[in-house]
Amino acid sequence: MLEIAKITELAHYLVGLVVEQGNVVIDATAGNGQDTFFLAKKVGPTGRVYSFDIQKAAIDKTYNYLKQQNLGKQVILLRESHDHLTYFVREQVNAVMYNLGYLPGGDHSVTTKFNTTLESLKQALQLLAPGGIISIVMYPGHREGAEEKSMIIPFCKNLDPVQYVSLNSCLLNRRHNSPELTVIQKRIS
Repeated sequence: MLEIAKITELAHYLVGLVVEQGNVVIDATAGNGQDTFFLAKKVGPTGRVYSFDIQKAAIDKTYNYLKQQNLGKQVILLRESHDHLTYFVREQVNAVMYNLGYLPGGDHSVTTKFNTTLESLKQALQLLAPGGIISIVMYPGHREGAEEKSMIIPFCKNLDPVQYVSLNSCLLNRRHNSPELTVIQKRIS
C-alpha cells in the first residue's frame, strides 16, 4: 500500500506509472541506492539506469545494495555531478529521479547545490522522451535545501505549458519545512 506521507514512495509510485521494461532512465542522485534499485527493477535486464553521485561513499553504497539484491547489470554507476548528464547520456530517457540534499548517514556539509541542480534539470529536460517524467524530492528544512526549493519551484512554474506539466506536492499538516515532491512530465504531443 502506498503511504503518501513518505514523499519518496510517492515519487516511486508516479515514476512507476511511466517507466517500463527496456526503458532508459537516470538516478541523478544515487545516495544509498534506493532510487537506483527501484529504477533497475522497473527497466529490467533489457533497460539501462545511469546513476550519478559525486560521493564515493554513495556510489559504493549503491553498488553494494545492488549486489546484495542480485541486481545491477543494467546499471551504470557514475561518480560524477548530476550537472554532467548530457556528457554521459546521449539517448532519450523515460525518467529522471532526484533525491536532493545530503547523503543519509554521511557528511551533512556535502549537499546538492542549487546551481548544479538547476543545470542538471535543464539537461534532464533535453533528454526527456515524450511522456517521460522527472521527480524531484526536496528537503527545504536545511539551508541548501531551502535554496534549491526557491529555485526549483519558479523554474517549474515557468516551463512552457504546451511542452510540460509540472506539479508540486507537500504535506500540508506537517512541519513547515517537510520534504516536498515536484514532478515534471513532458507532454506526448
